[in-house]
Amino acid sequence: MKILNGKELAGFIKERQAHQVAAMKDKPTLLIIRDSDNPVIDKYVNLKKNYGEDIGINVIIFQAKDSKEIEAKIKSANNDPTINAIILQLPISDKSQTDSLTNLINPEKDVDGLGEKAKYDSATATAINWLLTGYDINLVNAKIAIVGRGKLVGAPLYKMFTNSGYNVTLFHRGSDLTKLNQYDIIITATGVPGLIINSQIKPGAILVDAGTASEKGIIKGDLAPEVRNRQDLTAITPEIGGVGPLTVSCLFDHVIQTVNQ
Repeated sequence: MKILNGKELAGFIKERQAHQVAAMKDKPTLLIIRDSDNPVIDKYVNLKKNYGEDIGINVIIFQAKDSKEIEAKIKSANNDPTINAIILQLPISDKSQTDSLTNLINPEKDVDGLGEKAKYDSATATAINWLLTGYDINLVNAKIAIVGRGKLVGAPLYKMFTNSGYNVTLFHRGSDLTKLNQYDIIITATGVPGLIINSQIKPGAILVDAGTASEKGIIKGDLAPEVRNRQDLTAITPEIGGVGPLTVSCLFDHVIQTVNQ
């Protein structure tokens, strides 16, 4: 069984990015806006900050009190020529404001690719595509299932794969997940720990777990623990170091590109 190790692929990309930034006269600056102390958010914000510093990019983290302060900070950063890129770290406390706030980000600075007019594709969706391509997974003839239709992963990945002409079906939490055993590739991103179980997966399947949730401070994915004990799968992402590292790499590729706009 093949392990889809995104951390390994990200290492090569990071080295290339460090050389790119070193050659720049003006180093780009990324602003990350957050309003939650969720452990999952802590993990990803710190990953981005450390990654940026490693390759020579300035990373500023702004802790907002509420959605009004987020809005004010986005508007200010949109007009600040010293800020090249803006990320609104999701989820935010008031989820009803997610769309309006992500759409408020200047499309040229929206490196997460979440706004309706963003110049860049979704970073997480792109990372999943990079991961599968990097391990020579054939998407053209595969029957693909995406579980979860969220703004960060499911919805943009479904759009990306549909536009590429792949045979892809979008499931959500309320769908009949027993039908997943008809699919060659399952990509899940619901944030519901243990949602995908053995009986929903056929032998030889390829599994990408992009779900993240926190239970008692422990970060867990969508795959049930027993799924990882199977030996009849073609490929699977590891519990840690699958999609996440490549998402960060993709984000910083976009940040670097903002300098050359």
